[in-house]
Amino acid sequence: MKVAVIGATGNVGSRIVTELLRRGREVTGVAPHPERMPHHDRLTARQGDVNDQGGLVQLLSGHDAVISAVRFVMTNPRTLIAAVKQAGVKRLLVVGGAGSLEVAPGVQLVDTPTFPPEYKAEALGSRDF
Repeated sequence: MKVAVIGATGNVGSRIVTELLRRGREVTGVAPHPERMPHHDRLTARQGDVNDQGGLVQLLSGHDAVISAVRFVMTNPRTLIAAVKQAGVKRLLVVGGAGSLEVAPGVQLVDTPTFPPEYKAEALGSRDF
């Protein structure tokens, strides 16, 4: 299986890349600074921008799955989804979204009074995605 990881040099993305490689997958890591990725014979490092639809289409074509580990406040969901579709990739996994979990019937964590304000924009972005 050939998997593209967008945000491959970030905290979560780099761990996903490591696990995919451990499992024997072919990985294309996409990040603004691909030189930060480790060298591995099954890892292809590519420079890319999650909001550049045309560039993403080229980077994602030929993959079996795409994983986005990019912060929601930095991502345009429509651009990402359109690029994945145009590239002909059948699977898109988006990592994140814990702020939109229900903590009571009809009440999401992000809407509770104790939710930290510094994380609210990211949590709302995940809910919107």
